Parts: sequence; structure tokens; C-alpha cells
Amino acid sequence: MILQESLLVILVRMVDQVPMPKASQRGRGRPKVYSDRLFLKALVIMLVRHLHKVHELLSVLEQPTPEMMVLKDLLTENGHYPSRRTWERRLKGMPENLPAQIGCFGRYLVALIQPWAACGRAAAIDSTVLRANGGVWHKKDREKGEVPHSSIDTGAHWTKSGWHGWVYGWKLHIISVVADVWIPLVADLTPANVADNEAAPALIWQLPAGTRFILGDLHYNAPNVRKACLADDRILVTTQYGPYPHTDDGVEVRRIFHKLRSLAIENFNGHFKGIFDAHGQVPTKGLANTRRFALGAIFVYQLALLYRFHHGLDLNVGLKAFIKAA
Repeated sequence: MILQESLLVILVRMVDQVPMPKASQRGRGRPKVYSDRLFLKALVIMLVRHLHKVHELLSVLEQPTPEMMVLKDLLTENGHYPSRRTWERRLKGMPENLPAQIGCFGRYLVALIQPWAACGRAAAIDSTVLRANGGVWHKKDREKGEVPHSSIDTGAHWTKSGWHGWVYGWKLHIISVVADVWIPLVADLTPANVADNEAAPALIWQLPAGTRFILGDLHYNAPNVRKACLADDRILVTTQYGPYPHTDDGVEVRRIFHKLRSLAIENFNGHFKGIFDAHGQVPTKGLANTRRFALGAIFVYQLALLYRFHHGLDLNVGLKAFIKAA
């Protein structure tokens, strides 16, 4: 009897179809034995199966099931399988390359799916707060340099959310397509105290060349964000400072743009957190591990969009069940 390949195996195989960002000039040291694509495949397995530590991944891959034997074979290059030390080292360094990988994949998906074919070429920028794993590090203890409990993730920080109040954790900075389909274009993760406008320019320069409008809230109404948009002839549309109601000539246009932005980015954020169980605390500790988890989840979301597009499936509805089924 011929066994049908599992959905997870299919998704891992699809990583071979994903475009890779241009490699930076290699520095000193030994050349890489294994490609970055191999570790992207491992990351897909980790995110889909909720494996957040390297030893968990390796233990699962050692199980003698037909699925794991196929996956282990897919993680072998030129007849060689990475050692435990190689897995630890390469997966630890992976978060540094993930923003560029997500940006490259996002541009590819826009060219393939053509989400702006029937609407304006706009993208929405926002950040969403992720709660840190464990306890919180109160300001009075932080100022003294005292960590009162070992469960506290000292890499996280505080921010005040208009919806959740004070939160100790991280910020996932995202730019998504404003259209009928929610395509994440670029993303990065920082401690929660990093200002939205501070993280924005590095995201904006990775957007598809045809992006015309950048829609943001008041946090992005800043000179450095406006400068980053103007550099590529993009128009930044944000909430304006001053008391309400605004009465300037552009207020009605901004109101329409603000509604479009909310529908796109807020729906995507809620959709994303629901799929990857991120409404509560993140399952990881430390900037590198949490960055790998959050950005890896964005990559898996993009990969699921690619699969569903090729198979003529809905690109918004059903993604949670689809990824859970893998």
C-alpha cells in the first residue's frame, strides 16, 4: 500500500520553492556545510509541531515513524545530517536572517497572488504585543538590577497598550497588504519598549516596489518614518496630532484609509495570534528564541498561503484548521 504524504511533509518540501534573499558577503571562518534552506525546513517542523527547543526537534525526528523518516531524509544534504552542535548553532543564529527571508517571500507572494489587481496599492503597518513567558520584571527591581524570580525573561520589556494596558513582553512589528487577502510582507520582533516608529524604516525599505501607500496610526506620524517612505516615493497616511474632530481638508480621506488599515492589520493580527496560540504568553524565552518563534510563525503563514493559492483554496478562511491539521 502506498501511503500518502502528510501535510507537514508537503509543506517542508515546498520550502524548496521559496525564494531566498541575496546572501550577504561571507566573513571569516569555515564555509557553511549546510544551506539556510535546510534550517528553514526544520523551522517549519518546529512551528507546526510546537517544538520550541532544539532537543525537542531532534528527539521527535528520531522517532521511527514513516513521517519522521521522510522528514529526516529531507533534512539531509549530500548524504550528511547535521550534528546536534550544528543544529544548535545554526538555529540560534537563524533569527538574524528571518526578517530578510520574510521580506523576500512577501514580495514573491505579491507578484504571484496579485492582491492589488482590483484596489489601490496600500500596505498597513502596526505592532502587536506578545506577552513574555514567565513572570514580569517590575521597574523597581529592574532599576536595582535584581531578578526576584528565575521565571522572569529579562530580555523582554514593558509597554503600554491602549487595549491591554501595561504589558511585559515583546512587540511583533508587521506590514501587511491592504486588500481582500491578508499577506504579511515584512516583520520583525523587538523588546516591547522599542518605539513603533523606530522599528518602521527597516521594514519599509523591504516592501514590494509597487507599494504606493503606507497606512499607520499616530505612532508612525514621525519624521524618520516619513523620510523612509519618501525615499521610495511612497505616501505615508497616518492619524494626525491635535484635538478631535479634525477639520482639515484631508480628514475624510484619512478616515477611509484608517478604516481600511484597521480591517487589514487588526484582522491579520487576530488571525495570526489565533493560529499560533499567541494570545497568551509566548512559549519561548530570550530575544533570539522568541524572535525565531514569532518570525518563524510568519514564515509558516506565508508558506500556507502559497500552498492554498496553488490549490485554489480560500486565502483567509480555513488557515487555522489547515496549519493545525499539519
